[in-house]
Amino acid sequence: MISLRSLLPPQAPRSAFGNLVKDEFRLAWRTRTGLVAGLGLPLLLLVVFGSLPGAGQPQESLGDLTVLDVYLPVIIAFSITALGLVVMPQALATYREQGILRRLSTTPVPPAWVLGAQMVVNVSLVVLALLLLMVGAAVGFSVAAPRSLVGFVLAMLLSIAAIFGIGIVIAAISRGATMAQAIGGALFFPLLFFGGMWLPRAAMPVVLRDVSNLTPLGAAVEAIQSAMQTGFPPVTSLLVLVAYAVVFWWLALRVFRWE
Repeated sequence: MISLRSLLPPQAPRSAFGNLVKDEFRLAWRTRTGLVAGLGLPLLLLVVFGSLPGAGQPQESLGDLTVLDVYLPVIIAFSITALGLVVMPQALATYREQGILRRLSTTPVPPAWVLGAQMVVNVSLVVLALLLLMVGAAVGFSVAAPRSLVGFVLAMLLSIAAIFGIGIVIAAISRGATMAQAIGGALFFPLLFFGGMWLPRAAMPVVLRDVSNLTPLGAAVEAIQSAMQTGFPPVTSLLVLVAYAVVFWWLALRVFRWE
């Protein structure tokens, strides 16, 4: 088991990790990829769905929920997935492809800190996206606050853990940035389908919805939506997210290589 002490060797200044995080934030600002995929597109989707005719009226086809009641959890999951499955794996694979991780292994700074810095940056973008989406939905479209704040926070944490774990495995098995982007993109769109982006989960046939509940994005949307609309999320959706998080983080520790 990796201990915190092993990631903070005595010869490496502890301030070096903070500097690395700052550098990753600057790079994220310069490239804009995470800002566009994790912030810009979700906010655009919020405006688009919120501006649809009758978006604020409950609809029988959506289980007597409004369009934004259904799609806001999907948009939140979209942000997590874009950053966790596409943006972060591509960055880590690029560092390996360019030999940056190998060069870091010859310095006092552990290469694992690059992974940690990437996690900090992308999780921070998820949190910022969540705040902007929730405030925008409340102010612009009168969407109510989650009924279960504890359940909402738990659903968010488990969704991030599960989806980012998959992203680390993508980075681990990819030989370069192009491959990481291809694998992430290949997973991104099917997961969005099962999460209800193109066909609302409430309108899915029962069999298809059952399959959706077993996917990481479907479980994430179910947990987030339940916390927002009814109360504490179903235990089944939380357990699905826990299972994905445990399995994929275990795989990541087993297969991730710095060269």
